Amino acid sequence: MESRVEAAQYQPIIESEATDASCRLENVLSDTNLSCFKRLQIASWLELKLLVRLAAPAVFVYLINNLMSLSTRVFCGHLGNLELAAASLGNSGIQLFAYGLMLGMGSAVETLCGQAYGAGRYEMLGVYMQRATFVLLATGVPVMMVYIFCKPMLILLGESTAVASAAALFVYGLIPQIFAYAVNFPIQKFLQAQSIVLPSAYISAATLVLHLLLSWLVVYKFGVGLIGASLVLSLSWYIIVGAQFAYILMSDKCKHTWTGFSVQAFSGICEFLKLSGSSAVMLCLETWYFQILVLIAGLLDNPELALDSLSVCMAVSGLLSMVSVGFNAAASVRVSNELGAGNPKAAAFSVVVVTSISFIISVVFAVIVLALRHVISYAFTSGEVVANAVSELCPLLALTLLLNGVQPVLSGVAVGCGWQAFVAYVNIACYYIVGIPLGCLLGFKFNFGAKGIWSGMIGGTAMQTIILLWVTIRTDWKKEVEKAKMRLDKWEDKQQPLLKN
Repeated sequence: MESRVEAAQYQPIIESEATDASCRLENVLSDTNLSCFKRLQIASWLELKLLVRLAAPAVFVYLINNLMSLSTRVFCGHLGNLELAAASLGNSGIQLFAYGLMLGMGSAVETLCGQAYGAGRYEMLGVYMQRATFVLLATGVPVMMVYIFCKPMLILLGESTAVASAAALFVYGLIPQIFAYAVNFPIQKFLQAQSIVLPSAYISAATLVLHLLLSWLVVYKFGVGLIGASLVLSLSWYIIVGAQFAYILMSDKCKHTWTGFSVQAFSGICEFLKLSGSSAVMLCLETWYFQILVLIAGLLDNPELALDSLSVCMAVSGLLSMVSVGFNAAASVRVSNELGAGNPKAAAFSVVVVTSISFIISVVFAVIVLALRHVISYAFTSGEVVANAVSELCPLLALTLLLNGVQPVLSGVAVGCGWQAFVAYVNIACYYIVGIPLGCLLGFKFNFGAKGIWSGMIGGTAMQTIILLWVTIRTDWKKEVEKAKMRLDKWEDKQQPLLKN
């Protein structure tokens, strides 16, 4: 309680704008008149106020969005084991390709908008969002070809004809979703950079209710099956996109950052592609890493059982890791805002707080998963064989959750700082030189099956987490502030000719 009172003495009230709160945080951390313990106590309270306001709705949004995909798999799973395997392969093996690419390219908006907002250059946020949307929509066209020709690709990769055919049917209904992703992620990052997350949470929650109702009607009452389930999922994403854009147009909170469509969006495309390309490679290498896990599992002796058990574990991991992904967004916004505002100490302190909280929550989740390991699979399928396989994989699932408590947050810090290119190289080394070969060696050579494949993957993730943690600890935050200012000045200089016209 005392820390709350002292925090209030620095500036009027904590319910003011986030930018004012971050300035108070920097002032507290720089105040040598306070003891180290008092600075830590007051700063922790200030940062928690900022973090909870941002992270809690972000976690909710990502949980809801993941629940839409998860519920689609559940609906398909109760149609039969083949349908569950097909939906899991289509979702984890094909859909994540587009998701990782679009979300990765969209994270360039996260860096630019976050730092621009922290620096008070509000008019540039709308330009960055439009530029990203244009680039992502253009990228969606070649991505669509992967969806169209997914069946022969899956067969070429060694999947059975029955599973590949069913997965392709599911994937065809997800083609419209590609372009919903292309618009959604720039909008999402645009809002997050301004700490506007609560409206997205309300929109996602309402859409989930509608999604469940439509899925139940289409899959069970109308009997449309796999294609119907995936089409409903695509429709749900369009509803989210439309509602969020309507909020931007009508909300007073966005009146300074959204000033309408601008021709500036078509300038600086090459420079934006460099940053978005690095962002895409960084995130895609992470997303495809787990996608490859599912594809490799389809090559085991009993592919249907391996896919079913892994899909259940990956679904649980994906659902619970949405908390860490929400903290990833919070870390990115907090760090980019503080760097843009010229607050190095606040940026460093934010990293410590968000990482600590995310890890503590992941420990709780890991314990819960181990306690429920014998019954988790029954939420997806009634098969006892699958339940036993899932139970055996749960220790690896718990370890994955612990790593997910740290790794996504550090990736968010990297995005906030603009380190995407460096992290891309780290991901190549850890995931594709160490993790996948080790997983194949354990899974096929030593006959550990799905356990071996997943163990290798965990080894790569652990290695990447250690490297990112080491780099983050050794970061000179004053230099990062200077780099952020130089980046914004460079981008703004490129807009001057258009602004004069």
